[in-house]
Formats: sequence, C-alpha cells, structure tokens
Amino acid sequence: MQINGNPYRTIWRTSAGDVEIIDQTKLPHAFVSCRLASLQDAADAIYNMQVRGAPLIGATAAYGVALAMTADASDVGLAVACEALMATRPTAVNLRWALEDMRARLIDLAPERRADAAFARAADVCDEDVAICQGIGIHGARLITHVAASSDGPVNILTHCNAGWLATVDWGTALAPIYAAHSAGIELHVWVDETRPRNQGASLTAWELGQQGIPHTVIVDNAGGHLMQHGMIDLCIVGTDRTTATGDVCNKIGTYLKALAAYDNDVPFYVGLPSPTVDWSISDGVADIPIEERSAEEVTHIFGRDQQGQDCRVQLTPDGSPAANYGFDVTPARLVTGLITERGVCAASRAGLAGLFPDLAAGWAE
Repeated sequence: MQINGNPYRTIWRTSAGDVEIIDQTKLPHAFVSCRLASLQDAADAIYNMQVRGAPLIGATAAYGVALAMTADASDVGLAVACEALMATRPTAVNLRWALEDMRARLIDLAPERRADAAFARAADVCDEDVAICQGIGIHGARLITHVAASSDGPVNILTHCNAGWLATVDWGTALAPIYAAHSAGIELHVWVDETRPRNQGASLTAWELGQQGIPHTVIVDNAGGHLMQHGMIDLCIVGTDRTTATGDVCNKIGTYLKALAAYDNDVPFYVGLPSPTVDWSISDGVADIPIEERSAEEVTHIFGRDQQGQDCRVQLTPDGSPAANYGFDVTPARLVTGLITERGVCAASRAGLAGLFPDLAAGWAE
C-alpha cells in the first residue's frame, strides 16, 4: 500500500538486519516507524497496540521469536519467548498459530542455526500473509463488482474497526476487496465506523483510505443501523480475529450489533477471512473464544489533537465512574452472509469452510 505515494509494509527487516514497524499509536497525526531490537520490544509492541490486527500480530510474534533467538537460542529460550509472546493478546488466534509454527520449525534445529532459520521463517510468514490478503481482495472485489453492475451510483460499503493493510502485512482483509475494486475502476464509497474506544476506524481506516484516494465518511458507531434503514449501505465487510470451525466470527466489539442491523435490513454482511484466523478446534464462539478485557482508561479517556496542533489525552467521564472495556464480540454464523477467503467465498458454516480448506479441516472432529 501507499503512504504519500511510497510503498510500505507494516513490518519489515532493514538492510542492516533490524526489524521495524509502523507505530500505529501515533497515527493518524504522525507517521512514525520504530525499531524492534528484542523479544521484549516485540511483546510490548503487540500488547501496547503499536501493531494490531490478527495477521500483523502473528507476523510480529514470528519476528519476536527470531529476535529472542539472537539472545538465547536454547530450548529454554525458545519456550520463554513463545510463552511471553502468547501472553500479550489472548483473542487473535494468529498469535498462537505463528508461535506454534515457529516452535515446530526450530525445536529440532541446533541452537546455532535457530536465529537464521527464525528470521527466514518470519519473512516467509509475512510474504504468505500478503499473498493471502491479495487473494481475499480478488474474490471480494467480484462481490463488489456484482453490486456495482446493478447500481446507479457508487457502491456504499460499511466497515467496522480497521481490517486494512495496517492490520496485516499488506493489503488487509476487509479492506482488500475495496482496494482491489477501486484499482479496477469500480466507483465506491466507504462508511467508516469510528470504533470506540480506541477509534481504529476513525484514526486508521480513514487514514488508509485517504492515502489511497478512496471516498469515505467517518460515522459514529451507532449510525450504521440508521443508514441501513434508509438504503444507504449496499453491503458490509468486516474482519475477524478468530473464527470457529462452524463460522462464528469474533471481531472488534460492536461487530455483532452491525450484523444484527444488517440482518434486519437485508444488507449482505461479509467477513474477510484469512485462513490462519480459523480455529478448527472450537465450534461455539460465544462459549469458547476468550474475550480480551482491556484497561478502563481506553473508555474513560480519548487521545487526539487539540486546536493548537498538539497531541493530547482528554478525560470523558466523571471522576470515579468505573468503565468496562471488552475488546471483542462474537457474531454467530447465522448472521454472516459469507466468508471471503483467499480460496474463494463460502458459507459461514463447517461445510463451507471445510469445502474450501479440506487440508486444514482434516483431523478435527465435529
């Protein structure tokens, strides 16, 4: 994707061998990259949401293991690294997938070979994510093109949170079809949920779309139902941090409410689904997916820029008022029109997912 006309990924290794990331906590007001020099740097970047989004969390974790191997490549060092990184964010299944993959590839190697092998595998994880997201873009763009064929104006798409290239290594999941359709000349417009409490829609998705020159409008989280009632949304596309084998989708808090509104108004509701986010071991998303609870200060305070152009943090709530901060919710498969994957679009069901990914589904009992 482009930033001021220059191509970027969200995480990369420099010619000097350093690992760098875009610090997403500084966006949209400042574009800043920072260096990850150690396991702790990688863990902090994930926990503090300098990087976020399930695919990018997985890629950063892979590089975190590689950085750890430069300091301690013993079996104990590998175990400590995986444990420390696993503790950072509980909901996104890509984190677990990446760490299990790294451990399996390194455990049988001699310690002196582990660092080089880990960096090579982390780079492959990133390249694989880009290819997956490009596939999601291709298949999702066909859905948008189909809608455009019967539309007199731009295709209006609602998205929630940020599932663009900032949530992945490049292209994104929910936004990949939008980018692909825009590149193909399809006229479209994106309604961008602000996505409280961290405002990833207002700060990140809007910034991404602006960089790519895509028409968009930021709305408050509660406006989606109103827009659907008045025929102002043609389809919804959101991302996912973990999806069950039966098609339940766990995404940023508020996604479930959008799905309910879409269902009530006959608006198609799609999910951009990279295959590493499928947790084939669980069937009931509400019962089995751990929901991250974050600091109350994310709800009681907001970060922004004042009239003097200075970054500042402002308290919203009365002193002493407690706040709850659930990071995700689960949208049942019955509310999902379809899953847009790198291998095609399928029903949000065990049969749909297994039909596209028989190699991944094999071995998991119903």
